[in-house]
Amino acid sequence: MRDRDPTGRARNARPRDVLGRPLPHGAQGVPTIPDDLDLTPDETVTEAQRLFDEGMPFHAHEVLEAAWKTAGPESRELWRALAQYGAGLTHAQRGNSRGAASLLERAGDGIARWIGEPPAGLDVRGLQQHAFTLAERIAREGVESVPESDLRPTLRA
Repeated sequence: MRDRDPTGRARNARPRDVLGRPLPHGAQGVPTIPDDLDLTPDETVTEAQRLFDEGMPFHAHEVLEAAWKTAGPESRELWRALAQYGAGLTHAQRGNSRGAASLLERAGDGIARWIGEPPAGLDVRGLQQHAFTLAERIAREGVESVPESDLRPTLRA
């Protein structure tokens, strides 16, 4: 059963390992992202990049998901696609080829829909290309073919 806050909203109070997998209550995990995280777009990209660089795409996904949940209608779908991108990289890191390819393809599609100046200097075309290329490679050759460096994208141009 999922943890819930006093208002009944789902919260995850369980500790997580470096790959974002839940650990038993009371176990020692890595620091998690607060459920109520509210950063500026620039802070979001900086923090997500730090986490990607440290090999923690699940935690980067959580940061990007927080931006998606707090974004206005003009950028919500871009942040959603970026959160899916982090989730796809998480599945790749965990060895789930099908989930990784599917989420990376979905993320690439969402990023491709962005029109205009990207927030926080995001390299939307580079991220889109990386998502599609990685999804195709994983679908064709499996996650075993992907070097760790390909799971650590550069978010800014």
